Amino acid sequence: MECQEEKPIIYTMENKPIVTCAGDQALFTSLYTSLAQQLPREPMEWRRTYGRAPKMIHLEANFVQFKEELLPKEGNKALLTFPFLHIYWTDCCDTEAYKSTVKEDMTRWHNSLRAHSSADWVIIVVETNDTKKKNKTNILPRSSIMDKIRSDFCNKQNDSRCVVLSDPLKDSSRSQESWNALLLKLRTLLLMSFTKNLGRFEDDMRTLREKRTQPGWSFCEYFMVQEELAFVFEMLQQFEDALVQYDELDALFTQYVLNFGAGDTANWLGSFCAPVRSWSGLLLRRPIDMEKRDGIQRGEASLLDLRSYLFSRQCTLLIFLLRPWEVTQRALELLHNCVQELRLLEVSVLEGALDCWVFLSCLEVLHRIEGCCDPAQLAANCSHTVGLWAYATDKLKSLGELCGLVSEKGPTSEDLNRTVDLLAGLGDERPETVSSLQSPYKKLKEALSSVEAFERHYLELSHAAMEMYRAIGRLRSARLLGKSLAEFYMRKGDPEQAETFLQEALKSYTSEGWSLPVTHTRKQIAECQKLLGRTEAYLQTSALLAGDGNLTTEERKHFCQEILTFAAKSDDQSHKVTLSMAVFSQLTRLQFRPATASVHSGAALEAELTLRCLMPVSVRIQQLAVSIHFDLERAGTNGRSKGAPRQTNPGTVEFSQAHPSAGPAASLAAAGPPLELDEIQDRSPSDNSLNSTGVVCKNTHLVMRRHDTGSPPDTPNCVSPPALAVKDGAQMLKVQDVTLAPGNNSIVFTAPSGQPGTYTLRQLYATVGQVQFVLPHIYPSVQYEVYSQEPQLTVEPFSEPLLAGLPQTVKFTLLTGHYAVKKGDALQLSNTDTMPILPNAGCTARITSAAAELVGESALSIQSSEKVTSISLPATPPYHTLEFHLEVLCVIPHGPDRPANERLTNGEVRHRPRSYSHPDTPMTAIDQRMSIDCPWSIYSTLLALTFYIPFKTKHSVLSAGNRKYIQVCLQNMSDVNFTLAQVQLTEKQHESLQLQSLNTKTQQLLCSKHSLFCLWEVRWKDDLPSCLQCVFSANFSPPKQDASALEPFHYQFQLERVTTLYSVRAEILPPAGEQHCRCGLLSGLEVCITRLTEPAEGEAAEDSKTETDGPKSTKLMYEVADSSSNWAVCGRSSGMVSMPMAADAAHKVRIEVMPLFAGHLPFPKIKVLKYLPHTAPVAIQPDPDSCVENDSLSLLDKALDDQGDTASIRSRGSVHSVGSGDQQQQRGVAMPRLEPFDAGQVFNHSHTQQVLVLPATDDHIMEVNAT
Repeated sequence: MECQEEKPIIYTMENKPIVTCAGDQALFTSLYTSLAQQLPREPMEWRRTYGRAPKMIHLEANFVQFKEELLPKEGNKALLTFPFLHIYWTDCCDTEAYKSTVKEDMTRWHNSLRAHSSADWVIIVVETNDTKKKNKTNILPRSSIMDKIRSDFCNKQNDSRCVVLSDPLKDSSRSQESWNALLLKLRTLLLMSFTKNLGRFEDDMRTLREKRTQPGWSFCEYFMVQEELAFVFEMLQQFEDALVQYDELDALFTQYVLNFGAGDTANWLGSFCAPVRSWSGLLLRRPIDMEKRDGIQRGEASLLDLRSYLFSRQCTLLIFLLRPWEVTQRALELLHNCVQELRLLEVSVLEGALDCWVFLSCLEVLHRIEGCCDPAQLAANCSHTVGLWAYATDKLKSLGELCGLVSEKGPTSEDLNRTVDLLAGLGDERPETVSSLQSPYKKLKEALSSVEAFERHYLELSHAAMEMYRAIGRLRSARLLGKSLAEFYMRKGDPEQAETFLQEALKSYTSEGWSLPVTHTRKQIAECQKLLGRTEAYLQTSALLAGDGNLTTEERKHFCQEILTFAAKSDDQSHKVTLSMAVFSQLTRLQFRPATASVHSGAALEAELTLRCLMPVSVRIQQLAVSIHFDLERAGTNGRSKGAPRQTNPGTVEFSQAHPSAGPAASLAAAGPPLELDEIQDRSPSDNSLNSTGVVCKNTHLVMRRHDTGSPPDTPNCVSPPALAVKDGAQMLKVQDVTLAPGNNSIVFTAPSGQPGTYTLRQLYATVGQVQFVLPHIYPSVQYEVYSQEPQLTVEPFSEPLLAGLPQTVKFTLLTGHYAVKKGDALQLSNTDTMPILPNAGCTARITSAAAELVGESALSIQSSEKVTSISLPATPPYHTLEFHLEVLCVIPHGPDRPANERLTNGEVRHRPRSYSHPDTPMTAIDQRMSIDCPWSIYSTLLALTFYIPFKTKHSVLSAGNRKYIQVCLQNMSDVNFTLAQVQLTEKQHESLQLQSLNTKTQQLLCSKHSLFCLWEVRWKDDLPSCLQCVFSANFSPPKQDASALEPFHYQFQLERVTTLYSVRAEILPPAGEQHCRCGLLSGLEVCITRLTEPAEGEAAEDSKTETDGPKSTKLMYEVADSSSNWAVCGRSSGMVSMPMAADAAHKVRIEVMPLFAGHLPFPKIKVLKYLPHTAPVAIQPDPDSCVENDSLSLLDKALDDQGDTASIRSRGSVHSVGSGDQQQQRGVAMPRLEPFDAGQVFNHSHTQQVLVLPATDDHIMEVNAT
């Protein structure tokens, strides 16, 4: 048994919950080892209050001998010395022994616990076989001893606090079960005690924290209380909960400091405002810094002591939690916050003391992390430690500057005294680091001891931090450290080393657009370059600073004068310094005149450049030049049609500007060059169809370049751009002796335009003495085009559409191109009878320039012959436009015979124009072609004009018995109204035939999209001819024009078989005994077919058949049908009639019909068709691939010849389906067929007659069908 007489030492990793043991100490000693080993083996679930998540913990215990002094006194809040459980051990089985000694001792123990209000106890009775053998006569059963103990010390609430342990030293199942029950009971009782006592402690702590606003409340006292809770959690190995307690203390103290800065003071903060006497840094090599803890407990700790102790405890717990990288993050925040808190609390600190404290603390944290991590882990996680390295470097540099270790002359006596004071505040080295050669204490002391040692340590730390920043990709931070190194080298008198680091820092500032750091760094670079004698680099930087708006005017003038002084030197004319144009001036705008940036060869073209001079004074330039790249392949030498216009270049180009304070190219460097995109198309080589389309970037080499590794030659980040040779050739824009004033300046160049092609402006040069400023790339690309165009002649309507039959104005446009029209040049137009050119004495031509300005007007001389019309052109300069108008007339075709072998002027056979339907308009279109011979070409130009016929005409024949009428419908399809006059209809072959007009008006207005119907009655003397050749004619003109402007319109058509051959009369007879027809009763339909004339010769030969025993006759098919469903045809609906071929021959047929509705019903429809036998000639060739059924043919012949019922025919189909279609005629075998009569050959007298039909019964509701 371990007896701990002294007070437990606060060392949390060794502390365990205290459990007191009373009773038989020898018995407990024999069981201690097994109990201490087996107790923490099984975890227990710890359920805490306030809804906190349960946790599994392993319980250990520090078993000590029971003493009344260990029981907590009233008001004692120490948890580490608090006994959580009290155990009484006994193996008594003898009744007498129990009554005489054990019970009395147990009673004293129990009374002591009750006196201190401790209810966490348990009595363990150990039962062994050896004990039973010694006291075999006096022992009682175990249950009797347990019952006595329970009756003496337990009640119903704590009846389970008596436990029996059977044969604990034997290896048996009974013993193991007894051990398991005991261990479970002890773990349960310990957890219950933890939960109860920790809950009570947390409530007291919470009550104490809520009193923080009362006078006399002390943060140090509260700190000790809450740290006690953290110690308990750490003792239970609940490091996360322990860390939470320290984080809460950290947040509470920080809030008080912030409130103090805002004016809300607390009395207890006065102790933390005392001057800082020691700055020895953090101490992380001890789990608990008892010296600082005692100072906090006494209320004598300084702010740095409190923060150091608090962070050391957090660091220890984080390392236990295997989170070392969080230690570095918290350490960096702590160091920065402590500096600010000292300022808020206005704590007096020796100058440089904080730098020492921060430096030592950074190295202490780094050494602590190195002690718990291997080198591979440190290298992989340097992103977490690099901040501490950089902070330590910065603080060491501050100490070096403070102690005079950076200057070239070395430290002064005052600096040495300051160094001694700073080292005195470090105190003695701590015992934990005495044996370490690289301890933070030794490093700082050595670094402040001499200039060489300081330089060695400072460079070591700086390069280590820079390498770490580069390894993790934080180039900005690495270059910032490099800039600090550059300042160190400048103070040491080493400008060459300093310039390297300054250039790296400048890259970061420029790419990110930090204008003020850019200016400051460039001034430092200029100082280095001047000391090193780098003339070109110094002039480049001076030019940048001369145009920097962040500098004062005097500073800018100084750097500008440096450039002008060098430029005025004339000792070495062969050596010129080339600088970037971006540091001298900015190209802001370029404008072409004319604005199209496209002129013909030899034309005048001016380019106006707007330069923004960045210098603070006016600068005289000897020569300003722009180099030009000429591209002949893209020259516009061919003539272009109107449908494919020339691609125009922008006449005015605006160039993007950088922010002046960040340098001329700062914003461009930050954003990168803009994309130059061009469209690409992939077309099929066979039919030129589009397969795919896309865009391509033409400046990928600039867009995809890494901006952090280098800069283009034209940006001011470089020391000097490469020298570019300027060739004084013809393809240059030059001006001499130009003075650029500060701000915007306009310079006008005359651009070369002699040779056709595309001219691209590439580079801009400005020469100032020995200095030449170069802009290597003019972006965006600027081009102008010089073209040489072939003459182009176009003919187009003056107004759409062109109407046939009326004089129409046509516009001739001649773009002369490179050809100069001389006096005497003429256009030769081929004449056609379908489109003659109308004479016009007042025709004039207009001549305009390429800028659409009128140059002059001239009268045209037009001479016409039989085949050619010659138009003499006025003299016109090249690249001008000649326009004139001619009137043409497109003759509307009406069907005359076409002349043969008519040719155009170029020898081609002229094809007559054919009318066709245009998809975009309802009018009929006619294409007229003309051939034009031009003086500038040996080839003829073929041009086509599309005319539209404004009218659409149709005719029809109307009959009234034997009387005939011809109707002509004239429809206006155009958008123009017309006046019609002299409407006539004539017949060309029969003089005896008279056409009597029934039209009353001699002149009529035909509006757009309207129709006009004209009617004539046909009269004849002897017989009506079988064929009529008619010509419809009318004169038309737009309204409000003279009568002389009327144009003729003709329409020819032919009428055949117009004679009326048959008349059909029908009569409906009511049923017998009825006066009128009645609905639902059969009525009789009597049809009478009468032949009116003798057949003609052709008709007799075609339609009749010769019979040996009878006269000639014609077979007719009749059919009665009612499409309106007013009648039901009963029995036969069709049949055959054999009609004698004699005048007035008649045939009657009676058919039974039944009216289906009441009212005035129209007569059923009666059809009469010609029946042609199978022997009749077939006009259409038979189809050899078709087949025919023989039974249908025989049935048809039999049914028609016998005049039988046609129901069998109707069962196979209607009469029309049998004989009317072309299918029967195209069969392989000749068949009888039906053929309808032409219009007017059959006149139906009862076509519009009606008959009265009465209803079947006299109902109240009458159904009437009216049509």
